[in-house]
Amino acid sequence: MKKICLLAVLSVVALALPTAVFAGSGVDFSNSGGMLSGSNSGLSLSGSVLFAVNGLNGNGLVTGANLGSVSFTTGALLSGSLQMGGTFAAGGSFTVAGNGLDGVPSGTLFSGTFSGPVTWTMVTLGNGTHNYTLTGTLTGTMGSGIPTEGVTVQLTVNTGKGYFNGCTNVSSGDTNISVTTPEPGSLSLMGTGLIGLAGMIRRKLKA
Repeated sequence: MKKICLLAVLSVVALALPTAVFAGSGVDFSNSGGMLSGSNSGLSLSGSVLFAVNGLNGNGLVTGANLGSVSFTTGALLSGSLQMGGTFAAGGSFTVAGNGLDGVPSGTLFSGTFSGPVTWTMVTLGNGTHNYTLTGTLTGTMGSGIPTEGVTVQLTVNTGKGYFNGCTNVSSGDTNISVTTPEPGSLSLMGTGLIGLAGMIRRKLKA
């Protein structure tokens, strides 16, 4: 009876695990401050504070003065210019880390890279001053190793009537991460593999 129950439990786990792991909701990270610096070789953000997390581990919105950090680097400039706006190459790195406060886990919450070209946009306001926005798509993993993808938007502090000269402060940023849904075939293979494992355990128990 115990052998039958064990096989039944493992079979149910095999079928349910893909849904449990990959059924996902988005996680939203908000950051503020920090220094955006770089050259034609790429841009990097350091010292930006994570102040809001929404949807992590199924939880709602968590806010605090300092919940962790957001940092990144891009690939090299592909087109345009640092001053007038352009496009940076995919690659680099993107990391969101928690510091263990207010219910946000400590350690790496998201780790990945830019999965496509990063857009660097300069906007001239009516008073002749300039804002810059960095936008890019991401791919990587959450802290538990689950494959994810997402998008980030980072807004700089107004640079006045001058242009980006290699460094500027970031006013705010938002990064939305969602679980990557695998192909149905991958789910079937995972389920089949676990059912096979259950069969092996059953044969060993019989022996």
